[in-house]
Amino acid sequence: MASSDQRPTANPVQGGSDDSLGSLTPGKPMTLGQHVLDKGAEMMQSLKPVSQISQHACTFALYSHDPTRQIETHHYVHRLNQDFLQCAVYDSDGSHGRLIGVEYIVSDRIFEALPPEEQKLWHSHAYEIKSGLWVNPRIPEMVGKPELENLAKTYGKFWCTWQVDRGDRLPMGAPALMVSPQPVNLGHVKPELVARRDAMYNISTEAISHSRLEIGEPEWINPQADYWKNHGKGFAVDIKSTEMLTRAPFP
Repeated sequence: MASSDQRPTANPVQGGSDDSLGSLTPGKPMTLGQHVLDKGAEMMQSLKPVSQISQHACTFALYSHDPTRQIETHHYVHRLNQDFLQCAVYDSDGSHGRLIGVEYIVSDRIFEALPPEEQKLWHSHAYEIKSGLWVNPRIPEMVGKPELENLAKTYGKFWCTWQVDRGDRLPMGAPALMVSPQPVNLGHVKPELVARRDAMYNISTEAISHSRLEIGEPEWINPQADYWKNHGKGFAVDIKSTEMLTRAPFP
């Protein structure tokens, strides 16, 4: 099965018992005992990696193999150092948000050191930031401006593991490579998606874009990034069977 396939046929249809996003996922409602167990574990364990998440960003992503398929995404960002961020990506910011993928974000310095073939899988963030599509909900623009200036010079690699936009109730098939919005025909985000997001947070993407005019453009965006835009070719992942290694290779 390829990441470019249409909705898989073996797709469970039964959800939970409420009307939240959790009801879209097959399974019985959580029991009181399970809630108690989870709360106890939360109190006794450190959960250090997820407790390092420091910001929430709402933006949009396009499928590399089909930019007409576009989704709203919610990135929960953990900065490992000044040059590297890792993001857990959800389909909403609600308590029943589904983990649909992961994005890694690197500075231009790290990106330039990557092999050319690897660079093809990455996308730039300059347009996404400048256009106001990337927002940090409830954070004043002036407060977030220094971080936005840094992000405008970064590159990201985003793998979507759960294609909820095609109706998948479980993570199905191969992961799909995602790309960022771009100022070209296929790279523009659908107006209805932006309008829905803006209404949810009571913001104006257009007004935000005007407020970011002073954010500097990167001096150069590597043409190996945004490969689909520059070369008209996307990427899809195929799953195929292969022979297993049954013994360790010789040193």
